[in-house]
Amino acid sequence: MKLSELQPWQLKMAGRGEGFCELAPDDSEAERLRGISQYEEALWAGGVEFVAGLDEVGRGPIAGPVVVAAVILPPHILLPGVNDSKKLSAKKRWQLEPLIRRASVAWALAAVGPHEIDRINILAATKLAMCRAVKMLPVRPQHLLVDALELPLPLPQTAIVKGDAKSISIGAASILAKCHRDRMMAVYDELYPGYGLAGHAGYPTLAHKQAVWQLGYSPIHRRSFVLKPPKQAK
Repeated sequence: MKLSELQPWQLKMAGRGEGFCELAPDDSEAERLRGISQYEEALWAGGVEFVAGLDEVGRGPIAGPVVVAAVILPPHILLPGVNDSKKLSAKKRWQLEPLIRRASVAWALAAVGPHEIDRINILAATKLAMCRAVKMLPVRPQHLLVDALELPLPLPQTAIVKGDAKSISIGAASILAKCHRDRMMAVYDELYPGYGLAGHAGYPTLAHKQAVWQLGYSPIHRRSFVLKPPKQAK
């Protein structure tokens, strides 16, 4: 990804998939996938074909954007490996990213950057990014499954606490969002060296806080997030 592709902060990317997956899970994986498809299966059984799962990555960091993915999967799909992105290795996420895009009916990504986060707060920025992602979907969803949030959109929706581990659609969205944000942070690591942005992705690790205390804020740091100086720097 080139730096030019990260601008403006109101990032918009979307596409259609093929709507099917040729990979077949083994019995134990199929059972697990059916277990995290219950929300979708209930909606599909009720005649709701286009169910969009939404998840965000980047609410906790002190630098970089919050990124949201929206994913519509075809009914009854069992996509091997899909899970909460936090439960997967980086290698597994990179492997699953193109499979999810190809197997989906439609997918979309949106982001809100640090300046807007500072202006409207991180919760509002997350909801804004989610609304943007939904509106970018090439296929209009009939129902939204959202990780723990309710969105100001005129669409039926279900908020699921820890939804990325309970919904296959939200899990798929968490993987796309995580991979895309990690790419963005790798680019910013090259643009703003010294902070280790590619390694910690903007989260407030001790090394990151020490770097901010020594170098000051970069243009992608969130100024509204309180950052106390590490004890070693006093």
